[in-house]
Amino acid sequence: MSETILTAENLKFRYDAEQPVYALDGVSAQVKRGEFVAVLGANGCGKSTLLSLLASLMEPESGTIILRGKPLAPHTANIGYMLQKDELLEWRTIYQNVLLGLEIQHALTARSRALARALLTQYGLNAFANAKPSELSGGMRQRAALIRTLVLKPDIMLLDEP
Repeated sequence: MSETILTAENLKFRYDAEQPVYALDGVSAQVKRGEFVAVLGANGCGKSTLLSLLASLMEPESGTIILRGKPLAPHTANIGYMLQKDELLEWRTIYQNVLLGLEIQHALTARSRALARALLTQYGLNAFANAKPSELSGGMRQRAALIRTLVLKPDIMLLDEP
């Protein structure tokens, strides 16, 4: 039996505490090692909110998130989160955008730079490493954002509308 990596229990969240409408109301789920889990639902049903909670970008109003048997704490988990939009910075090249997370985490090394180059090649973007985001198609921009997430070597990947 596979080890449970991530557990969400009875998560509740609303964006405006004055409004009685919850973005999430009693959501629970488990993810086991090696599983690929998809969250499906209509627009506005709370899918992105759930991912933001799991990535520790927001805190639930109530409920718990357990990662490897311990309560999830911000900045302690190696969780990669690729947002719906690529959020590439126009003033940086694609290569510089890919390195952004490594820079923020003070993890930019010769090895991580080599991994970034290898991923650009693997995903067919090495020829565009010096291009600006506006010079790429939407799909290419999404691949660059994926590489920016992968280069951090996350233990868990959350992909919002990949």
